[in-house]
Amino acid sequence: MKLRSFVVVFCSLFFAATTRAAQPAAPVRELIVCGREEVFILDLNARDQNATPAKIWSWQAAGRADLPSEYHSLFRSTDECKAVDGGKRILITSSGGGVALVERQTKSVVFYGRAVNAHSADLLPNGRIAVAASRDPRGGKGDALILFDITMPGRELWRGELLSGHGVVWDPKRRVLWALADREIKSYRLSDWETSVPTLEQIGAFQLPENGGHDLYPVPGTALLSVTTANHCWLFDRDAPAIVPHPTLGEMPHIKSITQHPVTGQIAFTQAERPNWWTERIRFLAPDESCSVPGEQFYKVRWNVRSE
Repeated sequence: MKLRSFVVVFCSLFFAATTRAAQPAAPVRELIVCGREEVFILDLNARDQNATPAKIWSWQAAGRADLPSEYHSLFRSTDECKAVDGGKRILITSSGGGVALVERQTKSVVFYGRAVNAHSADLLPNGRIAVAASRDPRGGKGDALILFDITMPGRELWRGELLSGHGVVWDPKRRVLWALADREIKSYRLSDWETSVPTLEQIGAFQLPENGGHDLYPVPGTALLSVTTANHCWLFDRDAPAIVPHPTLGEMPHIKSITQHPVTGQIAFTQAERPNWWTERIRFLAPDESCSVPGEQFYKVRWNVRSE
């Protein structure tokens, strides 16, 4: 081979190898899931011969020494599993009445509290936690938006009415807390926040097109919140404010959760398999795929993109 030809071939191979080496790593595709007593994380980039994703993290309340024994039974039906603090912590609620903030690395319980039929929570500034409590079948303590402080486990700071509370989302850009009730989305601002008696002051309410408000979750990088109701799915524009049918899931009933990956844009969602409140299958859009785990009872799923 002539020297010039050799140099051309060598350079071509070198630059091809360099280009391959410079390709970005595959995006993290960790999905936090809940439904029964176990909250766990699936790695969708690691699957076995049956295409079942690897379970890389798991937490259960039962038997934990850092959680009072009277709280163990409150987490038998988990219904929220939201990553906070860049994925370093996971905020968990249960319709059984429990709320917990858990360190991912150690699984330590940082905070615990009670909220009847708790259905969602989010982390607020100054270490406060807002919880949406749905209806209380025995009456008295449900239908509420409740405030806690991480440093005071088990102690309520404030509560206000939220009929069939099902969702809360802290909006750091607008400094607003959005809360989902049966027929409306309410907005709140932080009040007396630097004191020991903080409150949430309602500043707005937006009527939903139908009842059955169920899931409320941000669409990353946009002003939109995905919203599910009894028989439809929607996109709520926080700046307008306005609500329109979800472009792909709009006509689908009984959707329990919608979450969009902030890097790939892929949507993961769960749809109850009637008459059950749960499903054995997690479904995805763009690209379309599904993940079935026989015997599981999936309720909500949330993408988790960790900040290192």
